[in-house]
Amino acid sequence: MVAETPYIFGDSVGEVVASRENLREHNALLERRVLELSQVSQQFLSLRQENARLRELLGSRARLPTEVLIAELVGVVPGVNTHQVIVDKGIDAGVSVGQAVIDAQGLFGQIVEVGQFTSRVLQITDVSHALPVQINRNGVRSVAGGTGRRDALELENVPVTADIREGDLVETSGLAGRFPVGYPVGYVASVIIEDTSAYARITVRPTAFLDRSRHVLVLFAQPEPELEPEELSDEAGDSTDSEMPEEDA
Repeated sequence: MVAETPYIFGDSVGEVVASRENLREHNALLERRVLELSQVSQQFLSLRQENARLRELLGSRARLPTEVLIAELVGVVPGVNTHQVIVDKGIDAGVSVGQAVIDAQGLFGQIVEVGQFTSRVLQITDVSHALPVQINRNGVRSVAGGTGRRDALELENVPVTADIREGDLVETSGLAGRFPVGYPVGYVASVIIEDTSAYARITVRPTAFLDRSRHVLVLFAQPEPELEPEELSDEAGDSTDSEMPEEDA
């Protein structure tokens, strides 16, 4: 028995070593599995958030009176104070230069260049962008210019006497025909009046998620209503009557 003790001891040590190796392999396998499940979980959360954003965007789409096209951001144009993005819709989808772009919260920008399958969007905060706006509360008109900051627009050349207050909703006025009337642009964040200036410094905080939105809506111009045959005949009759010469008495 004494002579066999080293062999027994050796077998026990071997079993312990083998068990530890098995445990290491098992732990390594569990760690890989945890990482895999973590990745799946992160993807699930990302997809769930994306679905929520899409549902919100589709809800906005259902409320719009005009035809729209859903587009996805696929690129960002680099540059100082340049706020431009690339979307995955172009000429093949009927997109053209000048179309307005919105997200679920408000006005996002404008199509400025169109390719066959992609388009470039100039965001409203780009330093080169300006758009006609009005105050929702009272209709006071102005022009909102980009500042190069994604969180700020400025109302240009507003007299200090203008009735504009912090918290006022700023929306598109529809003037100049570039943007449809009534789309949210932002809320007045600050109104600064200086004694030495005839104009107030008014900052607007955009409602659109310019740095976060992944999907946007491209707006198509609303078609002119077609006249009924009776209306056409009435207009033709009015036109004929106006063109008939008067008879001499």
